[in-house]
Amino acid sequence: MKKLVYIFLALSVLGLSSCDWVSEPTPGVTQLSDYFVSGQACIYNVNADYVPLAWEFNNTYYSEWFIGDVMSDDALKGGQNISDMAAAYQLENFKSNADNEIAEEFFKAQYEGIARCNLSLHYIPTVACDSDMNEELKQRLLGECYFLRAYYYFRLVRTFGGVPLTLEIENDDAKWQRARSSADVIYAQIISDLEKAESRLWNKSKTGGEDMGRATKGAAQAMLVKVYMYMHNYTKAKEWGDKFLTDQKSEYSLVPNFADNFTLSGENNAESIFEIQYANEGTSDFNPGNGATRGTFTTVLTRSRSTNMGDEGWGFNKPTHNLYNEYEEADSLRRDATIILLDSAHLGDQDVYLGTSYLNRKTGMYNADGTGYTYKLAHNTRGVLNNKQIRLADLYLLYAEACQETGDDATAIIYLNKVRDRVGLAPYPGYSFKVNGVEITSPTLQEAIRHERRMELAMEGHRWFDLCRWGVAYEVMTAYMAQEDPEAKAEMQPFIKGVHELLPIPNKQRQLNSLLDQNPGY
Repeated sequence: MKKLVYIFLALSVLGLSSCDWVSEPTPGVTQLSDYFVSGQACIYNVNADYVPLAWEFNNTYYSEWFIGDVMSDDALKGGQNISDMAAAYQLENFKSNADNEIAEEFFKAQYEGIARCNLSLHYIPTVACDSDMNEELKQRLLGECYFLRAYYYFRLVRTFGGVPLTLEIENDDAKWQRARSSADVIYAQIISDLEKAESRLWNKSKTGGEDMGRATKGAAQAMLVKVYMYMHNYTKAKEWGDKFLTDQKSEYSLVPNFADNFTLSGENNAESIFEIQYANEGTSDFNPGNGATRGTFTTVLTRSRSTNMGDEGWGFNKPTHNLYNEYEEADSLRRDATIILLDSAHLGDQDVYLGTSYLNRKTGMYNADGTGYTYKLAHNTRGVLNNKQIRLADLYLLYAEACQETGDDATAIIYLNKVRDRVGLAPYPGYSFKVNGVEITSPTLQEAIRHERRMELAMEGHRWFDLCRWGVAYEVMTAYMAQEDPEAKAEMQPFIKGVHELLPIPNKQRQLNSLLDQNPGY
């Protein structure tokens, strides 16, 4: 026995002196450093960074238009009744609390995207170039990561205000205990990331074929214009607009037919600067969990509930009478490409929600020619239409606004009129329009630009965020609610200035992170 003890002690000493077996990696476990060893791995990893942009469903549906459209005067929630999607009803009527599921899921999805970008930005610089990735492609991939991280933070800051800022891999629960950075700090980081992206990305014409849909130099420049507009730095917005118009002159143009922007054949067209890509996948189902489908839920969510219209939908995101009535009489082309006013042959009882039966044509009805009612999908709950995030008309109007704010009215008018001319409308000045039923006979240039953004970009998720960055959400929403249909008005809570411009920080996130404070009023 004593001899065996001596042998054991000797082996133990030998083992300690030769290797530390406790620190050896667990067999069968792949380390991140083992994955990032080839150019192809880097390409696949960056592909994954785009995916959270397309997510719309986990434990509830949370498409960004529930915020951008439904919270504004452009749309009502819709659905079967006021109980259908309670979280959307709360957003629609300014009754949200910190347990709102749409806010929770939207918040989490953006941080998933940020985490993926941080991973890519950490490892890709360490990977040697090979036959799949030369130095030029490597820099483009890094540019895409910077662009996407900026985009995810942009989605967060304009919805929630300041949020925790993380630029590294979060592989420790303790690292999630971060206080919120101010909105100014988040915007500064967004600008930094976009500038890094802009210097690395390629123009759209070089990013074609199977790479169509990736972030481009033009997209980064357009986002720099947009972000500076949110920061109210109109001088910098105009500078980047000037650069975009010079550098991208041959890359983008307004398509002659406005409605072509919202058809399958119009995806990634000459007007498209950046859009979320969706694909046909007929095998997916409704199991909870992000990434359950490569298609979009927006189609089934927004198309008619009536079987008279072809494939049945769920009738969410219904345009308001207020929006319909602001279109000028001569603007029927854009109005009818945006809003479906059902006739008696197609109107079903379930298509009426709080007094309105209008439907969003841009997302729900995309025939080959952009007109008509009937259509079929390969899968009855999955759409394949891409989501236009930035198109040239949006950029033109942002640039016009920046010019107007910096005193260059002449240039502002040129780009305002480019958008109007595309749909055959009279140039500014010299026309009038109605806002909340009141005729604006001689609109100021600022009024004209704001009116044009509403008409051109209606039901594309911009309106709420425009109202908030203009600082007029209280005034506009109060006036809108005063003249809404009685059924809809009865559900509305008064807008509280200084509170409802932002959504509450989700309670579940505050439970995970004790350093997170809440937005005022929630």
